[in-house]
Order: sequence, then structure tokens, then C-alpha cells
Amino acid sequence: MQHNFVETVLGAVVLALAIAFFSWAYGQSTAGDPGGYTLVARFERVDGLEVGADVRVAGIKVGRVLAQEIDPETYRAKVRFSIKAGLELPVDSVASVASAGLLGGKYLAIVPGGEDRMLKPGDEITFTQSAVNLEDLIGRYIFSSGAGAGAGERNRQPE
Repeated sequence: MQHNFVETVLGAVVLALAIAFFSWAYGQSTAGDPGGYTLVARFERVDGLEVGADVRVAGIKVGRVLAQEIDPETYRAKVRFSIKAGLELPVDSVASVASAGLLGGKYLAIVPGGEDRMLKPGDEITFTQSAVNLEDLIGRYIFSSGAGAGAGERNRQPE
């Protein structure tokens, strides 16, 4: 009888830990409504920016990316994101796609402007800076430095 009681208590503890873990994971995930209000920004490219990515102001998380789609008229990426309630952004704020590190993910960085008028829910941030493609930059550097060195070698006359 004692053996069954210990197993029952141990099973209850494991079940409680599993429920606590799943509730913590749900709170940390991209599921659910983050609250606040939504804004929109359009970019030429949003390479690596995923739905659920952080929206940061001064490096502090203030929202998350809710949706991405292509504008069929301009072929630009339309990003809808949330901003926590109580944080007002000036209408001349700038949105940019930034890297969390060399190998890290991307996030949406907002730099507040200096205008007195504030963005309202559903408004669009018109000043944007697209994602920088690191592979393109490295390729350009390699080929530009390689072409210069190779050209000098080809033009050298034997002595």
C-alpha cells in the first residue's frame, strides 16, 4: 500500500511540473494576443524576420511581429506588429529590420522620432530601413577585393 501511495504522489508531482512548464512555454511563445495596439510598416525586404519576432525600442522588447504579407501593388513586404499599451510612438518614427547578432535572429527595431503627433492604432510607419543581407555583403567584398588583386597580377609583365 505504501508503494502505491509514493508512486501516486510522484506521478502528481511530475504532472504538476509538466503543467507548469507548458504554461510557462505558452507565455513565452508567439501564441496568444500580446495586447497593446497594432501598427504597420512596409519594407523592400525583411530577410529572416519571422512572425513572433521581437519589436524593440532602445533594445527593450515592446511588442512582437504579428503578420507578414506581400503588397500586391508595390511588391513590398507589409509587416503588422504590436506595441504594448501605454507606449506612444511619434509619427516620424523609423522602423528597421535588425540582427540580434552575427548568428542570431532578426527583430524589428523602432527608433522614435521627435514629432509631437503620435501614431494611432492601425497607422503606418512610413520611414523604414530594410534588412541587410549579410551573404550579399560578404560576396561583394570577396569579389571586389579579389577582382582588384587578380587584375594587378594579369597586367604584370615578365621581367
